[in-house]
Amino acid sequence: MANDLTTTEVASGRGARSVSLDTVDRQILELLQVDGRMPNAEIARRLGMAPSAIFDRIRKLEERRVITGYEARVDARAIGLGLTAFIFVRADDYVASARTGDELRRIPEVLEVHHIAGEDCYLVKIRVPDTEALGALLRERIGTMKSVRSTRTTIVLGTLKETYHLPTGAPSNGEAQR
Repeated sequence: MANDLTTTEVASGRGARSVSLDTVDRQILELLQVDGRMPNAEIARRLGMAPSAIFDRIRKLEERRVITGYEARVDARAIGLGLTAFIFVRADDYVASARTGDELRRIPEVLEVHHIAGEDCYLVKIRVPDTEALGALLRERIGTMKSVRSTRTTIVLGTLKETYHLPTGAPSNGEAQR
């Protein structure tokens, strides 16, 4: 099996950092993104390796923070969170400040907070039960933040694709794909 070593930029808190990933590492990442509960023995079988070697590689990927965690994906509608919205937030934070972003990320309904370029400062993804809950969130939580100057909200009518599955550049072997 070829060990094509490539350097990949991996996001960190302050930009990107270089991490060397070979073909096997990328294949492991592909398989774990499809099924995070896949046993090491199954990954080893699919890649033609020893389970102990897979265990060591996964441990190293975790130590280098290429793999940052494991979690269950929950259907938001099944738990009563049927409305998704994106909120553009304009704040009076200066560029290096993260005060508003820190406040936004502490709101339980907030799934993502992105510091963005342009007229607005942040793009926030939220899930709530309905438009009434959205209005309350905007008025009572986001609108009361001292640094927030304005918001613009876009309600999602339908989602065509939503994934955390990142393209790793692993060669396709049929089994690692969905």
